[in-house]
Amino acid sequence: MDKVGQKLVRNLKSRKYEVMDGINSVDRVETLQIGRFSPDAYSQHNTSHPHGDDPNHNGGDGSQKSYRELGNDIEMTASVSGVVPDDTFTVAQAINALGFGKFQVMLSLFTGLCWMADSMEMMILSILSPALHCEWGINEYKQAFLTTAVFFGMMVSSPFWGDLSDKYGRRLALWVSVGLLFFYGTVSSFSPGYLWLVFLRCFVGFAIGCVPQSVTLYAEFLPTKQRARCVILLDCFWALGACLEVLLALVVMPTLGWRWLLGLSALPIFIFFIMCYWLPESVRFLAASGETEKALSTLKRIAKDNGRPMLLGRLVVDDMQQTERGRMKDLLMPEMRKTTLLLWFIWMTCAFCYYGVVLLSTEILGDTPRHRSLTSSPTITMFGNSSSSSTTLSPLALSLVQGNGTSIMSECKNPDHKMLTQSDYIDLLWTTLAEFPGILITIFVLDKIGRKNTMAAQFVLFALTIFMFCFPIEDRVVKTIILFAARGIVSGVFQAAYVYTPEVYPTSMRSIGIGTCSSMARIGAMVTPYVAQVIYKQSVALAAGVYGVIALMAAVVAIMLPIETKGKEMPDRVPKS
Repeated sequence: MDKVGQKLVRNLKSRKYEVMDGINSVDRVETLQIGRFSPDAYSQHNTSHPHGDDPNHNGGDGSQKSYRELGNDIEMTASVSGVVPDDTFTVAQAINALGFGKFQVMLSLFTGLCWMADSMEMMILSILSPALHCEWGINEYKQAFLTTAVFFGMMVSSPFWGDLSDKYGRRLALWVSVGLLFFYGTVSSFSPGYLWLVFLRCFVGFAIGCVPQSVTLYAEFLPTKQRARCVILLDCFWALGACLEVLLALVVMPTLGWRWLLGLSALPIFIFFIMCYWLPESVRFLAASGETEKALSTLKRIAKDNGRPMLLGRLVVDDMQQTERGRMKDLLMPEMRKTTLLLWFIWMTCAFCYYGVVLLSTEILGDTPRHRSLTSSPTITMFGNSSSSSTTLSPLALSLVQGNGTSIMSECKNPDHKMLTQSDYIDLLWTTLAEFPGILITIFVLDKIGRKNTMAAQFVLFALTIFMFCFPIEDRVVKTIILFAARGIVSGVFQAAYVYTPEVYPTSMRSIGIGTCSSMARIGAMVTPYVAQVIYKQSVALAAGVYGVIALMAAVVAIMLPIETKGKEMPDRVPKS
């Protein structure tokens, strides 16, 4: 091996990838561009190419040669004599080369906290409705309208936040939105009446509309091989948030009431608001915005945190990325129109079915007879709510009241209305826990059969499961098992959609793509209360049939998607038709 080769091997062994010393700038240059490199690669290159030491040898045709070591993520380029190679790399190559490490783990925790807080705010809807039904005597239409108001705020705001994210950055949009979410979530706990509560919770929905952008930010930092798995695992935080909300309600509702529940549920989003100070901006967004210095700085931060060497060369960005971003009309250009329209229906169905199961859980379990632990106790006023009637407390709630004399909520003023009991909350917790196995199954299936087939199969399974309620079922355990299965399946298909969507849209329209999909999802979520809380009161079979038929339609739509993203890098430009 010549002196240059020996020096290259020594530098590689010491993890120093710069090999420019001792090589004339107009002679051949060997530069590592991507990933990790085996010290034996150079000697293998020389063995395979006896003219490798001759700087004037160019393969006989004067063209540039590339040699790739199979099985190792390396790429070496040899340029002809007299030409200085323009060594470049893209953001996608850098993210893949720097791999998954400490940086992505910390980002997972940051983003996961945001998802957990969002889940708690959404889970409140199924718990708050029966409480207001009892305390204020609102009918099922007003119950449904309160839920619809939240989703209306989300629907209106989702494109707005997507546009803001594509123009000014994912981090800024998230920071502003979670600040608004904490403010309105806290203020809504002081609502003096039904209309005020509807108004304030609508603004809570407006702020929540930006939360899906956290998935965009997260996915843009993930290597291709780990992306689907990590985005799906993010749903663990959503499931955790839903479980925490049920447990919080189990303790707070019998003792302090729904106002305290609203206030305490806003605390996790306040923690995330503070943590946004350390949240990094998307490298893809920075590069597409022409801020290459900031993008390189973030890449160096990733390299340092992950213990990987930073890539040499110049960061390049496709000129197509630096055009105007965040234009909704681009989603309907010929190359993306079919994908966008089909995804809108899929997202609408996901939200329609998912929140339908969430709302049905309290309706079905609340209407089913169960054994209760009844204990009477006087009521003390909280937040100006007065009542003199006795209340039904679980043993846990009773121990809390007896221990510190804290205020407790009253039972329903109308004897026809029912408060959720400890048994209801426990069964609701069981159905919520179904999301964890749903996540694990989806992780396994996504990379086996692809994104499209996974969504189609899960929609069919959900339809078959929910159709069971078309038949008379009296046993409470059987109902809980069916709800458990339906919740797990529909949460899985929702996460599959969250994986597929950022993978199919290019950087220039990724946020607006997710934003509009999220907006369409809220249309489904706005409609579902009238099925789960109004039609259900008239006919359980009809309500179940509606969910099943819509899910089967979505399965067909998923198969019709023109692009399968399994194993592909996230695109930086619109694919050619």
